[in-house]
Amino acid sequence: DEAGDFAARCNTAMVALETVLPAAEQQERIDEAIWHLGETDEFTLRRLVEAHFRATGSLRARTILDQWASQRGRFVKVFPHEYKRALRQLAEARTKPAAQSQKIAA
Repeated sequence: DEAGDFAARCNTAMVALETVLPAAEQQERIDEAIWHLGETDEFTLRRLVEAHFRATGSLRARTILDQWASQRGRFVKVFPHEYKRALRQLAEARTKPAAQSQKIAA
């Protein structure tokens, strides 16, 4: 989002727009239950840009990787509300059986 106008051009009725946080900050602030595939957003984004560079030789991708610290902040995470809800629901379902078995054991 180099121009900083993505939010104005996006319908946010079904999605949240979020900052791609540095991995350490995401680990401190964001519940791991709502991470995509258990990976930080920064890791996922960098992996995608690296794969794009390997597949295409894109000079733009190379520049982004070379200036990662400043370029990461220009990306916008588009997070569908339903996906976030589903991730939370899956996390709750994983913890519920453990909590129930602890009650039975007690």
